[in-house]
Amino acid sequence: MKRGIKAVFGVALAAALTGGAGAASAQDTIKLGEMNSYKNFAAFLEPYKKGWELAVDEINASGGLLGKKLEIVSRDDNGNPGDAVRVAEELLNREKVNFLIGTFPSNVGLAVASFAKEKKVLFIAAEPLTDKIVWDQGNRYTFRLRASTYMQTAMLVPDAVKLNKKRWAIVYPNYEYGQAATAAFKKLMQERQPGVEFVIEQAPPLGKIEAGAVADAIAAAKPDAIFSSLFGPDLAKFVREGNTRELFKGKEVFNLLAGEPEYLDPLKDETPAGWYVTGYPWQDIKTPEHTAFLNAYQAKFKDYPRLGSIVGYSTVLSAAAV
Repeated sequence: MKRGIKAVFGVALAAALTGGAGAASAQDTIKLGEMNSYKNFAAFLEPYKKGWELAVDEINASGGLLGKKLEIVSRDDNGNPGDAVRVAEELLNREKVNFLIGTFPSNVGLAVASFAKEKKVLFIAAEPLTDKIVWDQGNRYTFRLRASTYMQTAMLVPDAVKLNKKRWAIVYPNYEYGQAATAAFKKLMQERQPGVEFVIEQAPPLGKIEAGAVADAIAAAKPDAIFSSLFGPDLAKFVREGNTRELFKGKEVFNLLAGEPEYLDPLKDETPAGWYVTGYPWQDIKTPEHTAFLNAYQAKFKDYPRLGSIVGYSTVLSAAAV
């Protein structure tokens, strides 16, 4: 797979030199078309934008790509698959970008991946976690940056199995990401803990959770533990309503993304203790690479990085790799 990635990157960047990718080749610039749901998911994507800006600065300061300046042309896709495809078309045809990066929700990433296949253009999916983007709906032009929904769920399952809780409640945002996380959790738990029961599922629309009603329904089912893939404002509302009702008292809670600083920080003193999560403990990572990134990020933005910062930074470095 690594050789395949290098080959596609090489074709895309060679096109920038030979004219195969559009007007940008006539200039001293390689242009990447970036699209994301900035208005819809600002908590994650504002740090993400800072991350890719830092990467662009570093690449250009070190001589650019193949002797050319790197430029990113960014657009908001409104978190909508149809809008994202329209934006991708505009970036290719009007802005003459060499290839595409970005997107946040899984359904948007899948739409752009299909567009990339149709147009035979490289697309690096920065944030979409859906397994479909590289498996049953995958194509040779699309590459995902982050660990997938299945992978993140599988990270938490061994601890869930150790607890040997029989009755589970599940709550998830009702779109591709939440549906896939729920399916993966149920499959893995049933394989490793025969007899496990899923006593209630709550699937509110993304961004429209009625958290009090969801918390009440879960409490009424009397689960031993809770698995959640909520994030962002939905997660914050659920935590606050759950705290008010003492929903989490005496129950183990697993949540895929609750350890990411952009979702954890807004809760402050309301943050529940003892949850099992994935996340980004930036204060505790001491590798030379992360230390260099952290120092550069804090020097430029006078702030600490969030996971979005790492995703934005890594997306552009991946795009620059040949």
